Amino acid sequence: MNSIALKDLKPKLFFSKPLFLDEGFVLLAPETPVDEGLIKRLTQWEFRETRTLGLPLEEAAAEDAPANPGEDAAAQTMLPDGAGDKERVERILTFYNDFAAYMESLYTRFVTKTELDYKELSERMKGLCQVIAENKRFLLRAQSIAPQHKNYLVSHAVRTSVYSIVIGTAIKLPIFKLIELGTAAALHEIGMVRLPPQLYMAGRLLSPQEKKSITAHPVLGYNLLKERLVPLSVCLAALEHHERMNGSGYPRSLTGEKISLYSKIIMVACSFDAVTANRPFKEAKDGYSGMVDIIKNEGKQYDDLVIRALVYSFSIYPIGTHVMLTNGKSAVVVDVNPDNPRYPVVQILGSRSPDGKDLLLRTSEASVRVQRPLSREETEASSKG
Repeated sequence: MNSIALKDLKPKLFFSKPLFLDEGFVLLAPETPVDEGLIKRLTQWEFRETRTLGLPLEEAAAEDAPANPGEDAAAQTMLPDGAGDKERVERILTFYNDFAAYMESLYTRFVTKTELDYKELSERMKGLCQVIAENKRFLLRAQSIAPQHKNYLVSHAVRTSVYSIVIGTAIKLPIFKLIELGTAAALHEIGMVRLPPQLYMAGRLLSPQEKKSITAHPVLGYNLLKERLVPLSVCLAALEHHERMNGSGYPRSLTGEKISLYSKIIMVACSFDAVTANRPFKEAKDGYSGMVDIIKNEGKQYDDLVIRALVYSFSIYPIGTHVMLTNGKSAVVVDVNPDNPRYPVVQILGSRSPDGKDLLLRTSEASVRVQRPLSREETEASSKG
């Protein structure tokens, strides 16, 4: 590749082939002009050069440029820090699977021996918080491809813990509260183990009487945790995670100001996972549809601050969602855009840079954007491709 010094990039300059950042990230598609914004961002990132296999073109070449270059441009604000690294995703996937195995052992010990090592769980949660702080997008990608555990309670506990910590991070909770929040999320459904498994593992819709039996699990969980001297904030999360801001929840029909912060976060994380994960009696919705369900907030069930934190942490198209772009290409969402959750960073499927790396682009209104999420069938086809 030819090196192009940053000082040599001028507004309205064109290149005959894509312009890359660090050989891995497309900055400009062929014959898309350099602009002041791109130069400013590269300066802020402290990059001193770009790379291309093409040649610079004079301003006069603009006459030959595409009439609507934005549709072909691989957006101009690519992340420079290695998003898309397969080895990193695989490493985080190993961590995620190990954490899920630990959660399985925790629930197994509790069911068979009524043992609960709260200190051990807190230490494990501290590790999860650290991984999320350093590798959030990679952890969410790993979670999107990890096999769902055969025991729904275990899978749900793991995913809800991750979602809750991500939301808690977005609203600036200190680390000791993030650890406690994650621990509360891991244990919020613990009362279910005192119910017959055929109720929460049923591959069918429950009868009215069975549904009524299920509503006992928050109180059961609260009592189980309180008996083991678990912190009150964690006990309350188990008790209140099915409460709703408008007072329509259970078991106490609490309204917004009476519900604890951990419970407000966990109810959103729990609900998001409930609609996007496979359940014994229904298939999962895609991440986009699940996000839309939460954003609608029908009946004002959820706290607005928590919903905003969810959207800005995961984007409208959550990480791992397969999408169709306006340029006709298929892609998978790999990171969020902190400035606008409608325009995530995506990895173009079936495309590589000249040196074999994944092509990533930040979608935008002015350039390529997400047209729609792919269906399950389309997602499977694109994954095979």
